[in-house]
Amino acid sequence: MTEVTEPVTKRILVTGGTGLVGKAIEKVVADGEGRPDEEWIFLSSRDADLTNAAETKALFELHKPTHVIHLAAMVGGLFKNIRYNLDFWRRNIHINDNVLHSAYETGVQKVVSCLSTCIFPDKTTYPIDETMVHNGPPHSSNFGYSYAKRMIDIQNRGYFEQHGCRFTAVIPTNVFGPHDNFNIEDGHVLPGLIHKVYLAKQSGSALTVWGTGKPRRQFIYSLDLARLFIWVLREYDEVEPIILSVGEEEEVSIKEAAEAIAQAMDFKGELLFDTTKADGQFKKTASNAKLRRYLPNFQFTPFRQAVKETCAWFSANYASARK
Repeated sequence: MTEVTEPVTKRILVTGGTGLVGKAIEKVVADGEGRPDEEWIFLSSRDADLTNAAETKALFELHKPTHVIHLAAMVGGLFKNIRYNLDFWRRNIHINDNVLHSAYETGVQKVVSCLSTCIFPDKTTYPIDETMVHNGPPHSSNFGYSYAKRMIDIQNRGYFEQHGCRFTAVIPTNVFGPHDNFNIEDGHVLPGLIHKVYLAKQSGSALTVWGTGKPRRQFIYSLDLARLFIWVLREYDEVEPIILSVGEEEEVSIKEAAEAIAQAMDFKGELLFDTTKADGQFKKTASNAKLRRYLPNFQFTPFRQAVKETCAWFSANYASARK
């Protein structure tokens, strides 16, 4: 008796598919979360220049997706953002407009875009939630990136009101995991610290952490975020964005994060804090109450376990990961 295979009815295009979150989604799909009626297509910047409208449209006409997870963006850490706010604004505005408009023009049923907690107002009350995105200016250090990401929410609303499109967005807190950008100069705090601990251990020197170590962050493991992205794509029907995060009680200081990495990598050296370096925002505590209303029983990977897995991946892939 021949087995009846389910026809593919969903073609899911992932922009930025070779980055931190894209690689995590690819792994989770490959490890059993994918469904027989889904075809997943992971694209990188080599497949098309998404700042170019014609190239983006051609990409959509080639692959004919029914669904899109939009991860592609120009990203960087605090110090890169401070230097290049205009570039972050222009490149991301072009990318987002081209992706969303090509999705509309080619009849894509649903787009899930990726925002960031840095889009929230700098002066605000905590915890922040989905209703507060546009309540005031973001932190001045990364206003270009933050405003460009906020505009996705505006555009989603516009496509829904004018054309009935089901375009939505998720707002993850600080993501980390395998395939992150471990560049010390322009990466995010956790992968930068992992790289620093690795080097300090090799050279037998102290670990110098930029800033006071006091700012607090909610970190989400990329594989947990990947599972939540897939749920949003399949089940979440609101146009309004949703915060994907661990709970408020899971917030850790940069000092605690550095200590967790030191422990995971068996680093016995001294921890020093360079207080001449900027701290950035002290905290960005986000509420995951909306997520919990939908998924009360979702299990997040414990922070120290996720850090240990990420450190192990970085050490095993050092030659390629450090670039």
